[in-house]
Amino acid sequence: MEPDYNPSRKTLIKNKWAAAAASILIQCTAGSLYTFSIYSQALKSTQNYDQSTLTTISWFKDVGANVGLLSGLLYSATAARCGPWLVLLAGALQCFAGYFMMWLAVTAAIPRPQPAVMCLYMLVAAHAMTFFNTANVVTGVHNFPSYSGTIVGIMKGFLGLSGAILILVYQTIFKHNPSSYILLLALLPPINTILFMGFVRIFRTSEEDEIKHLNAFSSFALVLAAYLATVIIIQNILKLTVSIRALTFSLLIMLLLSPIFIAIRAQRYKSYRMVKSLLENNQMSDDKDPIDDDDTDTTEDQDEYHELPNGPDQVRESNNNNTLHLREDVNLIGAMRTISFWLLFFTTACSMGSGLALVNNISQIGESLRYKSLEVNTLVSLWSIWNFLGRFGAGYVSDYFLRAKRWPRPLFMIFTLATMSIGYAIIAFGFPGALYAGSVLVGVCYGSQWSLMPTIASELFGKEHLGTIFNTITSAGPIGSYVLSIWVVGFLYDKEVAGDGNTCIGIQCFRFSFLIMAAVALSGSLVALVLFFWTRKFYKHVVLRRLYHSLRESKRIDYDD
Repeated sequence: MEPDYNPSRKTLIKNKWAAAAASILIQCTAGSLYTFSIYSQALKSTQNYDQSTLTTISWFKDVGANVGLLSGLLYSATAARCGPWLVLLAGALQCFAGYFMMWLAVTAAIPRPQPAVMCLYMLVAAHAMTFFNTANVVTGVHNFPSYSGTIVGIMKGFLGLSGAILILVYQTIFKHNPSSYILLLALLPPINTILFMGFVRIFRTSEEDEIKHLNAFSSFALVLAAYLATVIIIQNILKLTVSIRALTFSLLIMLLLSPIFIAIRAQRYKSYRMVKSLLENNQMSDDKDPIDDDDTDTTEDQDEYHELPNGPDQVRESNNNNTLHLREDVNLIGAMRTISFWLLFFTTACSMGSGLALVNNISQIGESLRYKSLEVNTLVSLWSIWNFLGRFGAGYVSDYFLRAKRWPRPLFMIFTLATMSIGYAIIAFGFPGALYAGSVLVGVCYGSQWSLMPTIASELFGKEHLGTIFNTITSAGPIGSYVLSIWVVGFLYDKEVAGDGNTCIGIQCFRFSFLIMAAVALSGSLVALVLFFWTRKFYKHVVLRRLYHSLRESKRIDYDD
């Protein structure tokens, strides 16, 4: 690229790369529910809750964060006409309202609310995440249809990292002050969202080198994850001074500016290639006879390309893919009438339900295995890193193998759920370090489902109603979590409690529970195998052809520009 080339300011901020960068920055503060353990003790002590009541509030957190039907309906109704900003604004308002009321209750600024009211506050605050997630993920799929797995992995990955980011903010500014941290959650995510939501827009453009710049976002995500993991481990081993914590926080802020520079570079590269190609075409046209104006009418908006059939092959492909176009218009009711929808729903209940059950009980598991408090805190903090690696890696790897090896994406659900089952079995045996080893396997595989499921849903049912469809499937998570947390883990734990106490010590406290969860994950893997065979022909004849057609179109449009 020419070093002195500078596109206009308008083109630098109104493009798909600016939209991707804005979505990433919003996702970086959207995962406040992953930090529940920081302020849960403050809720329990100030409101005089017992453990059962706190568990109920935690379950409402899971429901709010995973039942996103309303966000999907709002996106489908408004995104095409008004843009995704309205969905993001709705999420920001809910986040503020829920956490602000919780902060007022914890600081005794209002009379102590009933537990049911506190459950409502938690539900509203967590429900905001579905609006952030829907707007950013679905817009990313619209903007990068040829690399849907990669962009979903990037968006879901940064959501997973947001827990570690917010924890670092807490340890730097609000350490040992969880009530102030609740106020931070009421202010930071909404302000951050309102600041960037205007840049999140749908751009129906195609470019040949999209993966090059998406890889830049991916590299940044890996660097950020490595930095956060290093800081978390050091902070849990050494006692850092205030100045060192301030330095690590400053470096984090500088790192978080990277997506903006990646987006500017990507748009500068695209604009430069467009201008260079135009100059070359004009030079070539000087040596040719003039042709009809009707044949050279290429007027089009730089922000949107109107695709036309490109030869008989493309026309024939369009005719052969009538079912594809109909499939892309499948709404929620139509999707629910298919076997594929319910197969995805069941695998989601097995994977996300069991993963949430582990997360909600990980402190008690560590206590029963005689882990030190420092070890448990490190484990909880690193969970978001393993979660990120799964979200990011599954999207990127499944995209690669789909294009290079023609492997249908449900195949990766089979592998990850089977590995998840192994992770639960390792925890069940309880040998030294089992919780660390098992949580790594489960965390990575749990995170992978958050990338695989929405991407598979977009490929099977299309992008038009993706927000409502994948959010409805996601609601299987809290259903599975409720069954496994309350009726399996909680019930069996209480049976093992010795004497009149309420604490169980030993491997036997959770062994049978995790063997059951291993069986649940394995059953999910078998159902994913059924999904693989059920959709194999559809991937071969529709999804792959659509993908290759999209890649050819991006090259043709890029050269035409």
